[in-house]
Amino acid sequence: MKKMDRLTLMASFVLPFLLGACTNQTEQTQKTEPATDTTTPLHLLQPDYPTPYGAPTIDEVTKVIDRVYTYLDESTPAKVIDGETKEEVSDFTSLPEEAVFVQGDFRLTSYEWGVTYAGMLLATEMTGDSRYADYTKERLGLINKLANYYWSLGDVDAETHSLIHSVLHPGALDDAGAICAAMIKTERLETMESLRPMIDNFAEYIHNKQFRLPDGTLARNRPQPNTLWLDDLFMSVPALAQMGKLTGDSKYYDDAVKQVLQFSERMFNAEKGLYMHGWVQHMDIHPQFHWARANGWAVMTLVELLDVLPENHEGFDAVLEQLQAHIKGLSKYQHGTGFWHQLIDRNDTYLETSATAIYTYSIAKAINRGWIDKYAYAPVAMLGWNAVTTMVNDKGQVEGTCVGTGMGFDPAFYYYRPINVYAAHGYGPVLLAGAEVINLLKSHAFEINDSSLQMIKE
Repeated sequence: MKKMDRLTLMASFVLPFLLGACTNQTEQTQKTEPATDTTTPLHLLQPDYPTPYGAPTIDEVTKVIDRVYTYLDESTPAKVIDGETKEEVSDFTSLPEEAVFVQGDFRLTSYEWGVTYAGMLLATEMTGDSRYADYTKERLGLINKLANYYWSLGDVDAETHSLIHSVLHPGALDDAGAICAAMIKTERLETMESLRPMIDNFAEYIHNKQFRLPDGTLARNRPQPNTLWLDDLFMSVPALAQMGKLTGDSKYYDDAVKQVLQFSERMFNAEKGLYMHGWVQHMDIHPQFHWARANGWAVMTLVELLDVLPENHEGFDAVLEQLQAHIKGLSKYQHGTGFWHQLIDRNDTYLETSATAIYTYSIAKAINRGWIDKYAYAPVAMLGWNAVTTMVNDKGQVEGTCVGTGMGFDPAFYYYRPINVYAAHGYGPVLLAGAEVINLLKSHAFEINDSSLQMIKE
């Protein structure tokens, strides 16, 4: 074979290989070449969001609510048993001496469960699924049977043991307010035996027996004399407001409005738009620790009051202005993940679930009632809900909730409060938030516009 022929033959084998190698190298170079302003529409790059971004569907929200319901229905049985025989009690005209509730994960008469009962009622209202409201009716019905039994015995004094001591003899606003408000909401449904004797007992305690400052502001004598707890707004005002709705007696509305305005005068930081947790009369300086859940109780108090307060009441506009100022303040401090911090204005404190759920509920409800700008605040509520969903585990338990918390005047107290899946404070707010978000999704449309969530202009 001639030399030229050999070269031609080699080329026929080698050139395609070399060309292929060059092509592959070019493709690899193109793949690794960075996206630039001239090669890629950078504004369309997808962020790596740590929590879901965008508007959920109603079905997605309902599935979260249902997981929580399923867990709570199984973990908080509405049963009384004989502690000796372990047999279920069905006759509530004569209880055995050792009668006890079947032990569940949570207490059926706590203020936290008052929030849960209200959340279940709202979930039925927004989804049409009667199971949620039935949860509340079954448990409040059981408590009612027990109350009627003890009252039938005559004077059951405060020293007498009973399964529902805090219902018969409330000794603090914690015992009375939240569960009373839930009972009134249930009573207004008129679908079961009346809860009115228990309701009246609670209302009498809140309106006439709880300790107050000379100007009528509800107060406690712990941890210091003449102390205002921001929590006590929620432990009193919604029940007073609901009593106004139930009875038509304006004295309850008047007292509810007075509490909001007098607490706010002492405890609201107008510059930050946040409440301090505690105020002590004898202190010259009032330390400002803006604890998240207490601010949640406050903002939820405002929406619960406005929900039933007649618009022609002389205090309506002042309460509405207070709500608007508080939501404006809270929104400034929302973390990029959608949560809020344990101490709202201290970014090195942990992100907390129960407060995030309460804010989400309150903001969504305020939008749905037309009390705040829906275009400005709807994305805040949606981001909050998306954050909350990441803390509802497969069992339906709510994670990331701060345990029950007293009052402190140093940062360490709040920074290091434990979180626990059995902290009952998280469950009712998640149900309320989900239900109100469903209501928001029913009446408003959302879109991703230039990568950001927007409520569509009507």
